[in-house]
Amino acid sequence: MGHELEGKVAIVTGAASGIGKGVAEFLAQKGAKVVVCDIDRANGEAVAAALGERGTFIPCDVTSAVQCQEVAKKTSDSFGRIDILVNCAGVIVRKDVVETSEEEWDRVLNVNLKGTFLMSKYVIAYMARNGGGNIVNIGSGWGLKGGPKAAVYCASKAGVVNLTRAMAIDHGPQNIRVNCVCPGDIETPMLISEARQLGMDVEKFLRECADRPLARLGTPLDVAKAVYFFVSDLSPWVTGAVLVVDGGGLA
Repeated sequence: MGHELEGKVAIVTGAASGIGKGVAEFLAQKGAKVVVCDIDRANGEAVAAALGERGTFIPCDVTSAVQCQEVAKKTSDSFGRIDILVNCAGVIVRKDVVETSEEEWDRVLNVNLKGTFLMSKYVIAYMARNGGGNIVNIGSGWGLKGGPKAAVYCASKAGVVNLTRAMAIDHGPQNIRVNCVCPGDIETPMLISEARQLGMDVEKFLRECADRPLARLGTPLDVAKAVYFFVSDLSPWVTGAVLVVDGGGLA
């Protein structure tokens, strides 16, 4: 496998499992040094260790401005640069607005939307100092259309989609490209947690999620390859874009 990202430094949030883990692994395979960020220290350290010399773990609660600022500073201090940020940390609550508590509303918005804002806020200055960089925000198909019993999740991911566009406009002059990948149902621990939240049989739920034109669930690698497109030299004139990766689910 080629090392097209050799010399690049990437931060991936939510990288202890699921999509974030898949993205971290693929970027490392492509040659990047990857800072694995997650609130889950045990799994985050394991992911970083598996990446060998290309992996470093820094614990981070993306809802904390202090911790996000610390990740950006530690990464820059350690590697001298930040080239790539993938905002992947996310949570989901499967309830309608009547069922959703105020605490649940705040938690999902804080992780999914505020976390994307905070990490970007503190990383952009380092990117600009080094002549530019790439930010990829992980949205969702449900950031582009509604979904049942997922009111706050849909709201948060719609926010991520339009935040991406606004950031692309503001930071293009600094040679910072900002794009969004919107996955469909991906085979991750989060997807299984949705089945449990809804009180559904997990196998039945996963079969229903795979009912789309390409007739399967997505994998973290499917998303990682889309992220790679945005952070690589394959997309030098692409910013503010939203790429749906969902096996045709929204089609």
